[in-house]
Amino acid sequence: MHRRRRGVAVGAGAVAVLTLLAAPSGAAGAADAPGPAAGGGRPGQTRLYVPPANPDAHEQIRALVRAGEHEDAAGIARMVATPQAVWFDGKGDDGRVRHEVRRVVRDAAREHALPVLALYNVPGRDCSQYSAGGAADTAEYKAWIDEVAAGIGERRALVVLEPDSLALLPSDCGQDDAEGTLTAARYEEVGHAVDTLTALPGTTVYLDAGHSNWHSVNSIVPRLVEAGVARTRGFYLNASNYRTDDELARYGRLVSGCLEYTLGGGDPASCPNQWWDEDDARAWLAEHVTADPADQPHFVTDTSRNGRGPWYPDTDQYPDPQDWCNPPDRGLGERPTTRTGDPLHDARLWIKIPGESDGECLRGTEGPEDPARGTVDPPAGEWFPEQALELVRNAEPPLRP
Repeated sequence: MHRRRRGVAVGAGAVAVLTLLAAPSGAAGAADAPGPAAGGGRPGQTRLYVPPANPDAHEQIRALVRAGEHEDAAGIARMVATPQAVWFDGKGDDGRVRHEVRRVVRDAAREHALPVLALYNVPGRDCSQYSAGGAADTAEYKAWIDEVAAGIGERRALVVLEPDSLALLPSDCGQDDAEGTLTAARYEEVGHAVDTLTALPGTTVYLDAGHSNWHSVNSIVPRLVEAGVARTRGFYLNASNYRTDDELARYGRLVSGCLEYTLGGGDPASCPNQWWDEDDARAWLAEHVTADPADQPHFVTDTSRNGRGPWYPDTDQYPDPQDWCNPPDRGLGERPTTRTGDPLHDARLWIKIPGESDGECLRGTEGPEDPARGTVDPPAGEWFPEQALELVRNAEPPLRP
């Protein structure tokens, strides 16, 4: 995958990369811009936090420098120096999560920056597949959330609460009983997290709404309502996926409008969804939804890997294409910012850590290689050097010094 780039002086390139590597972890990124305020309040001024990078990213950068691949090395360095989420998944947790969260929010506060915390520990997460794990039961999860809240305290944080928790309920996985016991528990778990975290003075919470090519507006809105979206700032879209910005923005506005309509007593089945004609959907919203964005739930989107949009493999080529799982030839998307130009769209974020694997993707084959790549993909969450280079080289807009 590594190829030499022409036109870069070796000395200057190495110095530039080493300068990027020497930048302090935890630096604030992005210019001051309007952003989400605490709880359900009005947007204020904010900067986004840059967490320490995956150590394997630094190893890849050093290897590229040694190989003389200075442009690629600088690209990876710029990627990991971009604001992105800090994930807390409960792995190996023995009560230390309070201290780990406290360290992140404290470091961000020193930089006058807003940290994005992705909480990913709900029982039965990911239908017990690639990212299986999570708390053992509801009681353990509630205790974990209480520790997270204690770690945040009065400092500022933007919380992306439990990716896939609502778009992938236990009932969707075929894992629930006839009474829906596990699905009811999921709503209880998310509800406890909502109540606990929104009680904090500096914390903004967004709930899982999947993405625009998954649930219809009419399907996801009742789930958001049941989970307590009315007590949060709103919802997030596209976590760890690849849908385009325009598609997500339209879907977000439709979900937001339908939520306001439903919370006011309307039937979500009546709402326009993402497959409606654009003019018809706009007319419905104008008739049924207030024009004041302060009355509607807001949303944020994950743009970390959607620069080239979704991957469309030949469906006859693989028994299960798994278009979400380490698709080849994707690129970084828009840089994180709270200046979106849309009063309902609070921020573009890098929720998924670009360069970390989605899992060992087999696409319905016996494996062990990913047939779309011809290699064995790293386990979920581990650094994937080949994919990291793809994301940098195919970034849209391009990464620039």
